[in-house]
Amino acid sequence: MKLIHRLAASAVVAGLALAPATASAQQFINVLTGGTSGVYYPLGVALAKVYADNIEGVKTQVQSTKASVENVNLVTQGRGEIAFALGDTVKAAAEGDADAGFQQPVENLRAIAAIYPNYVQIVASKESGITDLAGLEGKALSVGAPASGTELNARAIFGAADMSYDDLGKTEYLPFAESVELIKNRQLDATLQSAGLGVASIRDLASSLPINVVAVPAEIAETLGAPFRAAEIPAGTYDGQDEAVPTLAITNILVTSSEVDEELAYQMTKQLFENLPELVAAHNAAEGIDPETAGKNLPVPLHPGAERYYKEAGLL
Repeated sequence: MKLIHRLAASAVVAGLALAPATASAQQFINVLTGGTSGVYYPLGVALAKVYADNIEGVKTQVQSTKASVENVNLVTQGRGEIAFALGDTVKAAAEGDADAGFQQPVENLRAIAAIYPNYVQIVASKESGITDLAGLEGKALSVGAPASGTELNARAIFGAADMSYDDLGKTEYLPFAESVELIKNRQLDATLQSAGLGVASIRDLASSLPINVVAVPAEIAETLGAPFRAAEIPAGTYDGQDEAVPTLAITNILVTSSEVDEELAYQMTKQLFENLPELVAAHNAAEGIDPETAGKNLPVPLHPGAERYYKEAGLL
Protein backbone atom coordinates (compact mmCIF):
# COMPACT_ATOMS: atom_id res chain seq x y z
CA MET A 1 0.00 0.00 0.00
CA LYS A 2 2.94 2.37 0.59
CA LEU A 3 3.85 1.91 -3.07
CA ILE A 4 0.29 2.77 -4.14
CA HIS A 5 0.33 5.96 -2.06
CA ARG A 6 3.65 7.04 -3.49
CA LEU A 7 2.43 6.44 -7.03
CA ALA A 8 -0.84 8.28 -6.45
CA ALA A 9 1.11 11.26 -5.21
CA SER A 10 3.00 11.35 -8.52
CA ALA A 11 0.08 12.50 -10.67
CA VAL A 12 2.42 14.37 -13.02
CA VAL A 13 4.04 11.13 -14.03
CA ALA A 14 2.12 9.73 -16.99
CA GLY A 15 3.57 6.23 -16.65
CA LEU A 16 5.75 4.22 -14.37
CA ALA A 17 7.88 1.24 -15.33
CA LEU A 18 7.27 -1.48 -12.80
CA ALA A 19 9.09 -4.50 -14.19
CA PRO A 20 12.11 -5.93 -12.40
CA ALA A 21 15.47 -4.88 -13.78
CA THR A 22 16.20 -8.40 -14.99
CA ALA A 23 13.16 -8.58 -17.28
CA SER A 24 13.74 -8.25 -21.00
CA ALA A 25 11.91 -5.75 -23.20
CA GLN A 26 10.50 -8.45 -25.52
CA GLN A 27 6.93 -7.50 -24.62
CA PHE A 28 5.38 -4.37 -23.20
CA ILE A 29 2.09 -3.79 -21.39
CA ASN A 30 0.79 -0.26 -21.02
CA VAL A 31 -2.13 -0.26 -18.54
CA LEU A 32 -4.59 2.57 -19.28
CA THR A 33 -6.38 3.74 -16.14
CA GLY A 34 -7.98 7.07 -15.15
CA GLY A 35 -7.32 10.01 -12.85
CA THR A 36 -5.10 9.33 -9.86
CA SER A 37 -7.90 10.09 -7.38
CA GLY A 38 -10.23 7.48 -8.88
CA VAL A 39 -10.33 3.67 -8.56
CA TYR A 40 -8.97 2.71 -11.98
CA TYR A 41 -5.54 4.12 -11.16
CA PRO A 42 -4.63 2.17 -7.98
CA LEU A 43 -6.07 -1.00 -9.49
CA GLY A 44 -4.06 -0.37 -12.65
CA VAL A 45 -0.89 0.07 -10.61
CA ALA A 46 -1.56 -3.23 -8.83
CA LEU A 47 -2.39 -5.00 -12.12
CA ALA A 48 0.79 -3.72 -13.76
CA LYS A 49 2.85 -5.05 -10.85
CA VAL A 50 1.10 -8.44 -11.09
CA TYR A 51 1.97 -8.62 -14.78
CA ALA A 52 5.57 -7.52 -14.28
CA ASP A 53 6.06 -10.08 -11.52
CA ASN A 54 4.33 -13.02 -13.22
CA ILE A 55 4.64 -12.74 -17.01
CA GLU A 56 8.14 -13.59 -18.14
CA GLY A 57 9.91 -11.05 -20.34
CA VAL A 58 7.32 -8.29 -19.82
CA LYS A 59 7.81 -4.66 -18.88
CA THR A 60 4.82 -2.66 -17.71
CA GLN A 61 3.74 0.95 -17.49
CA VAL A 62 0.73 2.66 -15.92
CA GLN A 63 -0.82 5.60 -17.75
CA SER A 64 -3.17 8.04 -16.04
CA THR A 65 -5.87 9.12 -18.52
CA LYS A 66 -9.31 10.70 -18.74
CA ALA A 67 -10.63 7.13 -18.36
CA SER A 68 -13.24 5.22 -20.37
CA VAL A 69 -13.65 7.03 -23.70
CA GLU A 70 -10.00 7.98 -24.01
CA ASN A 71 -8.96 4.48 -22.96
CA VAL A 72 -11.07 2.83 -25.67
CA ASN A 73 -9.55 5.14 -28.27
CA LEU A 74 -6.00 4.62 -27.05
CA VAL A 75 -6.18 0.82 -26.78
CA THR A 76 -7.71 0.42 -30.23
CA GLN A 77 -5.06 2.75 -31.68
CA GLY A 78 -2.34 0.42 -30.36
CA ARG A 79 -1.26 2.87 -27.63
CA GLY A 80 -2.07 0.52 -24.76
CA GLU A 81 -2.45 -3.21 -24.25
CA ILE A 82 -5.19 -3.24 -21.60
CA ALA A 83 -7.59 -0.57 -20.41
CA PHE A 84 -10.33 0.08 -17.88
CA ALA A 85 -13.67 1.27 -19.29
CA LEU A 86 -17.31 1.57 -18.30
CA GLY A 87 -19.68 -0.95 -19.83
CA ASP A 88 -21.89 1.68 -21.47
CA THR A 89 -18.85 3.28 -23.09
CA VAL A 90 -17.74 -0.09 -24.46
CA LYS A 91 -21.26 -0.69 -25.81
CA ALA A 92 -21.32 2.79 -27.37
CA ALA A 93 -17.96 2.13 -29.06
CA ALA A 94 -19.12 -1.23 -30.44
CA GLU A 95 -22.30 0.33 -31.83
CA GLY A 96 -20.68 3.50 -33.19
CA ASP A 97 -22.64 5.92 -31.00
CA ALA A 98 -21.76 9.36 -32.38
CA ASP A 99 -23.20 11.15 -29.31
CA ALA A 100 -20.63 9.29 -27.19
CA GLY A 101 -17.82 10.30 -29.55
CA PHE A 102 -17.64 7.16 -31.72
CA GLN A 103 -18.46 8.14 -35.29
CA GLN A 104 -18.44 4.52 -36.44
CA PRO A 105 -18.32 1.09 -34.77
CA VAL A 106 -14.91 0.33 -33.24
CA GLU A 107 -14.26 -3.02 -34.91
CA ASN A 108 -11.06 -4.08 -33.15
CA LEU A 109 -12.21 -3.64 -29.53
CA ARG A 110 -12.07 -6.86 -27.49
CA ALA A 111 -12.85 -7.79 -23.88
CA ILE A 112 -10.57 -9.34 -21.29
CA ALA A 113 -13.03 -9.39 -18.36
CA ALA A 114 -16.06 -7.79 -16.80
CA ILE A 115 -14.79 -6.62 -13.42
CA TYR A 116 -16.38 -4.66 -10.53
CA PRO A 117 -19.36 -2.29 -10.87
CA ASN A 118 -19.07 1.48 -10.97
CA TYR A 119 -21.62 3.36 -8.91
CA VAL A 120 -22.99 6.72 -10.01
CA GLN A 121 -22.24 8.84 -6.94
CA ILE A 122 -23.70 12.34 -6.83
CA VAL A 123 -22.40 14.11 -3.75
CA ALA A 124 -23.31 17.62 -2.64
CA SER A 125 -22.23 19.83 0.21
CA LYS A 126 -24.84 19.62 2.98
CA GLU A 127 -25.21 23.40 2.98
CA SER A 128 -26.42 23.25 -0.64
CA GLY A 129 -29.56 21.42 0.54
CA ILE A 130 -29.45 19.02 -2.43
CA THR A 131 -30.80 15.54 -1.66
CA ASP A 132 -32.33 14.39 -4.96
CA LEU A 133 -32.05 15.01 -8.71
CA ALA A 134 -34.71 17.74 -8.70
CA GLY A 135 -32.64 19.57 -6.09
CA LEU A 136 -29.85 20.03 -8.64
CA GLU A 137 -31.93 22.55 -10.60
CA GLY A 138 -30.28 25.95 -10.48
CA LYS A 139 -27.20 24.56 -8.71
CA ALA A 140 -23.55 24.23 -9.79
CA LEU A 141 -22.58 20.64 -10.69
CA SER A 142 -19.44 19.03 -12.09
CA VAL A 143 -20.33 16.19 -14.46
CA GLY A 144 -16.81 14.83 -15.05
CA ALA A 145 -14.24 15.46 -17.75
CA PRO A 146 -15.78 16.30 -21.16
CA ALA A 147 -16.99 13.19 -23.04
CA SER A 148 -15.58 10.93 -20.31
CA GLY A 149 -17.41 7.78 -19.22
CA THR A 150 -18.63 9.68 -16.16
CA GLU A 151 -19.95 12.53 -18.29
CA LEU A 152 -21.75 10.07 -20.58
CA ASN A 153 -23.39 8.63 -17.45
CA ALA A 154 -24.44 12.13 -16.40
CA ARG A 155 -26.02 12.81 -19.81
CA ALA A 156 -27.90 9.50 -19.71
CA ILE A 157 -29.25 10.09 -16.19
CA PHE A 158 -30.37 13.64 -16.94
CA GLY A 159 -32.11 12.46 -20.10
CA ALA A 160 -33.93 9.67 -18.27
CA ALA A 161 -35.04 12.17 -15.61
CA ASP A 162 -36.37 14.61 -18.25
CA MET A 163 -33.68 17.08 -17.25
CA SER A 164 -30.74 18.63 -19.08
CA TYR A 165 -27.61 20.59 -18.23
CA ASP A 166 -29.68 23.70 -19.05
CA ASP A 167 -31.57 23.08 -15.80
CA LEU A 168 -28.38 23.60 -13.81
CA GLY A 169 -27.19 26.96 -12.60
CA LYS A 170 -23.67 26.06 -13.73
CA THR A 171 -22.12 23.01 -15.40
CA GLU A 172 -18.44 22.22 -14.88
CA TYR A 173 -16.55 19.50 -16.79
CA LEU A 174 -13.83 18.54 -14.34
CA PRO A 175 -12.02 15.42 -13.12
CA PHE A 176 -12.85 14.04 -9.67
CA ALA A 177 -10.16 15.70 -7.55
CA GLU A 178 -10.65 19.16 -9.10
CA SER A 179 -14.41 18.91 -8.57
CA VAL A 180 -13.90 18.17 -4.88
CA GLU A 181 -11.55 21.12 -4.44
CA LEU A 182 -14.14 23.50 -5.91
CA ILE A 183 -16.81 22.19 -3.52
CA LYS A 184 -14.43 22.70 -0.60
CA ASN A 185 -13.91 26.28 -1.78
CA ARG A 186 -17.69 26.83 -2.14
CA GLN A 187 -17.38 27.38 -5.90
CA LEU A 188 -19.44 24.28 -6.70
CA ASP A 189 -22.46 22.65 -5.05
CA ALA A 190 -22.12 19.04 -6.17
CA THR A 191 -20.13 16.50 -8.16
CA LEU A 192 -21.23 13.46 -10.15
CA GLN A 193 -18.61 10.71 -10.11
CA SER A 194 -18.92 7.26 -11.65
CA ALA A 195 -16.51 5.09 -9.69
CA GLY A 196 -16.11 2.18 -7.31
CA LEU A 197 -17.48 2.58 -3.80
CA GLY A 198 -15.12 4.39 -1.44
CA VAL A 199 -13.45 6.41 -4.19
CA ALA A 200 -10.63 8.53 -2.71
CA SER A 201 -11.95 11.85 -4.03
CA ILE A 202 -15.32 11.55 -2.27
CA ARG A 203 -13.69 10.19 0.90
CA ASP A 204 -11.54 13.32 0.89
CA LEU A 205 -14.58 15.57 0.46
CA ALA A 206 -16.59 13.81 3.19
CA SER A 207 -13.71 14.16 5.63
CA SER A 208 -13.46 17.89 4.90
CA LEU A 209 -17.07 19.06 5.17
CA PRO A 210 -20.61 17.67 5.75
CA ILE A 211 -22.07 16.07 2.62
CA ASN A 212 -25.32 14.72 1.20
CA VAL A 213 -25.22 11.66 -1.07
CA VAL A 214 -27.90 12.41 -3.67
CA ALA A 215 -30.52 9.75 -4.43
CA VAL A 216 -30.99 8.44 -7.98
CA PRO A 217 -34.27 6.49 -8.07
CA ALA A 218 -34.55 2.94 -9.43
CA GLU A 219 -36.93 4.15 -12.18
CA ILE A 220 -33.95 5.82 -13.87
CA ALA A 221 -32.24 2.41 -14.24
CA GLU A 222 -35.48 0.91 -15.59
CA THR A 223 -35.74 3.69 -18.17
CA LEU A 224 -32.12 3.37 -19.29
CA GLY A 225 -31.93 -0.44 -19.31
CA ALA A 226 -28.73 -2.51 -19.63
CA PRO A 227 -25.90 -2.01 -18.80
CA PHE A 228 -27.41 0.22 -16.08
CA ARG A 229 -29.03 -1.37 -13.04
CA ALA A 230 -30.51 -0.15 -9.77
CA ALA A 231 -28.11 -0.29 -6.81
CA GLU A 232 -27.40 1.24 -3.41
CA ILE A 233 -24.49 3.09 -1.86
CA PRO A 234 -24.39 1.37 1.56
CA ALA A 235 -24.67 3.37 4.75
CA GLY A 236 -21.26 4.33 6.11
CA THR A 237 -19.51 4.29 2.74
CA TYR A 238 -18.50 7.90 3.43
CA ASP A 239 -18.17 9.95 6.62
CA GLY A 240 -21.52 11.35 7.65
CA GLN A 241 -23.54 9.05 5.36
CA ASP A 242 -25.85 7.39 7.87
CA GLU A 243 -28.30 5.72 5.47
CA ALA A 244 -28.11 3.67 2.26
CA VAL A 245 -28.79 5.80 -0.82
CA PRO A 246 -30.32 4.48 -4.08
CA THR A 247 -28.35 4.98 -7.27
CA LEU A 248 -27.27 3.23 -10.49
CA ALA A 249 -24.44 0.80 -11.15
CA ILE A 250 -22.62 -0.02 -14.41
CA THR A 251 -20.15 -2.86 -14.87
CA ASN A 252 -16.54 -1.95 -15.65
CA ILE A 253 -14.73 -3.93 -18.33
CA LEU A 254 -11.06 -4.54 -18.99
CA VAL A 255 -10.63 -4.16 -22.74
CA THR A 256 -7.88 -4.72 -25.26
CA SER A 257 -7.40 -4.75 -29.03
CA SER A 258 -7.73 -7.65 -31.45
CA GLU A 259 -4.15 -6.83 -32.51
CA VAL A 260 -2.74 -7.80 -29.10
CA ASP A 261 -0.91 -11.14 -29.21
CA GLU A 262 -3.11 -14.09 -28.20
CA GLU A 263 -0.62 -15.49 -25.70
CA LEU A 264 -0.20 -12.09 -24.06
CA ALA A 265 -3.98 -11.64 -23.76
CA TYR A 266 -4.20 -15.15 -22.28
CA GLN A 267 -1.56 -14.32 -19.68
CA MET A 268 -3.13 -10.94 -18.85
CA THR A 269 -6.42 -12.74 -18.15
CA LYS A 270 -4.88 -15.65 -16.26
CA GLN A 271 -2.70 -13.49 -14.01
CA LEU A 272 -5.61 -11.15 -13.26
CA PHE A 273 -7.62 -13.99 -11.71
CA GLU A 274 -4.73 -15.84 -10.12
CA ASN A 275 -3.64 -12.68 -8.27
CA LEU A 276 -6.93 -11.07 -7.24
CA PRO A 277 -5.80 -10.57 -3.60
CA GLU A 278 -3.17 -8.08 -4.83
CA LEU A 279 -5.90 -6.03 -6.51
CA VAL A 280 -8.15 -6.18 -3.45
CA ALA A 281 -5.24 -4.92 -1.36
CA ALA A 282 -4.94 -1.93 -3.69
CA HIS A 283 -8.66 -1.07 -3.52
CA ASN A 284 -11.60 -2.96 -2.03
CA ALA A 285 -13.66 -2.33 -5.20
CA ALA A 286 -11.79 -5.34 -6.60
CA GLU A 287 -13.79 -7.55 -4.23
CA GLY A 288 -16.54 -7.25 -6.85
CA ILE A 289 -14.53 -9.11 -9.50
CA ASP A 290 -16.14 -12.54 -10.05
CA PRO A 291 -14.41 -15.06 -12.36
CA GLU A 292 -17.73 -16.88 -12.82
CA THR A 293 -19.32 -13.93 -14.61
CA ALA A 294 -16.26 -12.10 -15.98
CA GLY A 295 -16.38 -13.66 -19.44
CA LYS A 296 -20.15 -13.49 -19.96
CA ASN A 297 -22.74 -11.00 -21.27
CA LEU A 298 -20.18 -8.60 -22.69
CA PRO A 299 -20.97 -5.91 -25.30
CA VAL A 300 -17.89 -6.81 -27.39
CA PRO A 301 -16.29 -10.19 -28.22
CA LEU A 302 -13.75 -11.73 -25.89
CA HIS A 303 -10.17 -11.62 -27.12
CA PRO A 304 -9.28 -15.19 -28.25
CA GLY A 305 -6.54 -15.30 -25.59
CA ALA A 306 -9.02 -14.41 -22.85
CA GLU A 307 -11.55 -16.89 -24.21
CA ARG A 308 -8.90 -19.63 -24.07
CA TYR A 309 -8.30 -18.91 -20.39
CA TYR A 310 -12.02 -19.03 -19.47
CA LYS A 311 -12.47 -22.33 -21.33
CA GLU A 312 -9.40 -23.88 -19.69
CA ALA A 313 -10.65 -22.74 -16.28
CA GLY A 314 -14.12 -24.19 -16.93
CA LEU A 315 -15.72 -20.74 -16.78
CA LEU A 316 -17.18 -20.85 -20.32
